[in-house]
Amino acid sequence: MADNNTYDAIVIGAGLSGSWVAKELCDKGIKTLMLERGRDVKHITDYPTTNMNSWEFPHRNTLTHAQKAENPVISKCYAFRESTEHFFVKDKEHPYVQEKPFDWIRGYQVGGKSIMWARQVQRWSDFDFEGPARDGFAVDWPIRYKDLAPWYSHVERFIGVSGNKDGLAHLPDGEFLPPFGMTCVDDYFSDVVAKNYKDRQVIYGRCAHITEQQEIHRQQGRGQCMNRTICERGCPFGGYFNANSSTIPWALKSGNLTLRPHSVVHSITYKEGKADGVLVIDAQTKESIEYKAKVIFLNAATFNSNLVLLNSKSDRFPNGLGNDSGTLGKYVAFHNYRARVNATYNGMLDKKTDGRRPTSAYIPRFRNLYRQETDFLRGYAAGFYSGRGSYRVENAHGQALMDQLTAPEQYGPWRVNSHMMGETIPKADNQLTLHPELTDDWGIPQLNVNIDYDENDEKMVADYFEQITEMFEKAGFEDIRTSDSKQAPGLDIHEMGGVRMGHDPETSMLNKWNQLHACKNVFVTDGAAMTSVATQNPSLTFMAMAARSANYAVEQLKKGDLS
Repeated sequence: MADNNTYDAIVIGAGLSGSWVAKELCDKGIKTLMLERGRDVKHITDYPTTNMNSWEFPHRNTLTHAQKAENPVISKCYAFRESTEHFFVKDKEHPYVQEKPFDWIRGYQVGGKSIMWARQVQRWSDFDFEGPARDGFAVDWPIRYKDLAPWYSHVERFIGVSGNKDGLAHLPDGEFLPPFGMTCVDDYFSDVVAKNYKDRQVIYGRCAHITEQQEIHRQQGRGQCMNRTICERGCPFGGYFNANSSTIPWALKSGNLTLRPHSVVHSITYKEGKADGVLVIDAQTKESIEYKAKVIFLNAATFNSNLVLLNSKSDRFPNGLGNDSGTLGKYVAFHNYRARVNATYNGMLDKKTDGRRPTSAYIPRFRNLYRQETDFLRGYAAGFYSGRGSYRVENAHGQALMDQLTAPEQYGPWRVNSHMMGETIPKADNQLTLHPELTDDWGIPQLNVNIDYDENDEKMVADYFEQITEMFEKAGFEDIRTSDSKQAPGLDIHEMGGVRMGHDPETSMLNKWNQLHACKNVFVTDGAAMTSVATQNPSLTFMAMAARSANYAVEQLKKGDLS
């Protein structure tokens, strides 16, 4: 039972992975305190723009020049608009130091970025977990696909995942609801690729949307996705998964969860051979408060989880909690989203797209799977989109506007495009550190970010351009154009590592259960724990890992091994 400020467990971070930890702990009767540095966001109640039309916004749901000037980082994010700005951290409010350019996208509120995420949920495979051991980068993962497979299923059934059974060894199938389907051009391109390449596929992109309501979704109070595709505003139907509509209310319903927003975690406290609690700075009053627990889960999102451990210093751990290996804050990696290929297709002009869908087609990784075949390590996945809708001249007025409004709909060619999601290699010099002098408004050191691309990334971009262009040409697509945005790392919003898992305490921070090697009652189950980054979207893996570790912690607590 909770006694004053004492609980069985503390979860730091009320986002996508932290909410899964809380759900699993509370389901097992563990009295849990969840700390969130931002404000509370309640499902439906706190989605103020979810039913607004574009003309109801002062600037038609676009950003003003002033907003962009005040927020040079966050304004680059695809989801940051007039309708969603209340869910994003503003640049001036939470500064950090960019030793090299990095666009750090954050959402400080209950639910975190699970409100605004892109909802793609592809499983990882042993091609990913065995990658470091096979290719000689990073360190060997201490887990394999078989360790996470039942937890992938556990998570998928609860959150609702739309997908197809594709039978691919490198992209395992899951527990799927019916797919939204692909366009006729998606299907055409998929057939062309299948006929021309034995090792490549174009498939439906699996997404965390309810396309057929199951009993478990009814129990959560969630309904079917309505294809509105304004998910980043929060969905009043609960049609896509976020922590606010699903895992957090589920945990609260158990009576075992205490949720405390406005709680900025300063550090994890250490005493007599174990972590004994968490030091919190109240975000509103600046008051310092200590909470105690037998087990602590760190899920503050990758960079902030690194920051908390780096700032958790003691006589035993002068360089950060659990940092005997000296690897804390190092070997951070991300996904390379710089490259795109666009084209047109003049076939199937008797068809068009009508309506919306919250996903698109997907090209799983095909490079360096069964053998090393290129001059770069690892590979890339890619998105694929096709659409054909009516078009009108923008910014028309007067007679031109009247002519457009009364003219029959006009259609141009099909537009097709692809974007790259390349795996970057964890390196020691891609590192997070604490600034020795600068602090935030709560007296916590600001984070130094020193992360960049390397030669491997450049070679991968070149190969992506070459291979996707060739695939487009075989499909008869025209006006093929490649583009490299040269954007800084960060806009992928897939940063991972810094508190990596591994077998050896001398080269890693966490064991196969996501426990700190040197402090067994602290678990890290968000992106910070990742040893490498694969090519798939990582959120599903974060959730599966969090659920697995939480259930293991419950077993250990009951045995008395964590107290």
